[in-house]
Amino acid sequence: MTSTTDLDHFNPVEALKTMAVAEVATKYYRRANDPEGLYRAIEVQVSEQRKFVLWWDRQKKGQGERTDIIPRNRSVTKLEDLKLDKMTVSRWRKRFVDPVKYENFLTSVKEKCLRIVVPGTGVTASKWTGEDTWYTPKKYIEAARAVMGGIDLDPASSAFAQKTVKATKYYTKDDSGLDHPWQGRVFLNPPYKMPLIRQFVEKLIAESVGEAILLTNNNTDTTWWHKAMNEAQAVCLTAGRISFYNEEGESSSPTNGQTFFYFGANVDRFSDVFGEKVGLILARIDGNK
Repeated sequence: MTSTTDLDHFNPVEALKTMAVAEVATKYYRRANDPEGLYRAIEVQVSEQRKFVLWWDRQKKGQGERTDIIPRNRSVTKLEDLKLDKMTVSRWRKRFVDPVKYENFLTSVKEKCLRIVVPGTGVTASKWTGEDTWYTPKKYIEAARAVMGGIDLDPASSAFAQKTVKATKYYTKDDSGLDHPWQGRVFLNPPYKMPLIRQFVEKLIAESVGEAILLTNNNTDTTWWHKAMNEAQAVCLTAGRISFYNEEGESSSPTNGQTFFYFGANVDRFSDVFGEKVGLILARIDGNK
C-alpha cells in the first residue's frame, strides 16, 4: 500500500509513462492468453493511478508541492499540464483511493483475468481499468418493452442492469448465457469484444426465440453484423451515439453509432416506436426474410 514516503518521491510524469506502458502490456498479454501477465500489467497500471490521485490531492492541499520533477520554473498546478482531465482523476479516486475498494478491485480483476482467456464466459471487457460493463439507458429499454410487450430474457446482463431491464430471467457473466437455452421475448446487449459479440449474435440467430431486439455497435464491416442484418426483419440505425452508463453513473463516449436489430413479426410496431424515438428504420418489404 502507498505510504507518505512513497508520495514524497512520487513523479507524476514518470507515473503516466508507466501507465501507458502497462496499457500496452495488457493488450499484449490478452492476445497471448496469459492471465498472470495480464493481471500484473493491470496491477501496475491501477497502482500508479492510485498513487497519482493521492499525490494530486496532497498537492492541492499544499502538503508538499514538488517542482524538481518537471521542467525548471514550471510547476504542476493544473491537470492540463499533465494532459489529464478532472473526470479521469475523479474516476480513479472513486475506485482506488479507499484501500478496501482498491483491494477488492484487484481481487475481482484477478478472477476476470482468468476468464478473459476462456471463450464464452460472458465477460464484457473493454479496458482493464475497472470499466468493463456499460449499461443501456432506460429510454431504449422502454422502447424495446413497448415493442415486445415485455422482456422474458436478458442473456448478457447483471443484477444492476435488471434495475432497468426487469427481465423475467437473466444470465450474468458468472453463469454465461451462452451455455443456456433462450426463449420468449429477448433483449440482448452483448459484450462488444470478440469473440463474444460474434458468439452471442450467432446464438440469438440459432435459438428459436419468440421475438428479440439486439443492440450492437455499427460495425458494418464485420461478419457478425452482416449475419444479424441478413436475419433481422428490421433494423434501426441510431441518430447519434448512445451514451451508455456504468454503476457509478458515468457516461461512455462511443466512437460510433449503434444498431438495433429486430427479430419478430411485429415490424410495424418496431418501426413506429424506434422510428419516432431512436433513428432511421430499414425493414424488409414483406416483413420476412
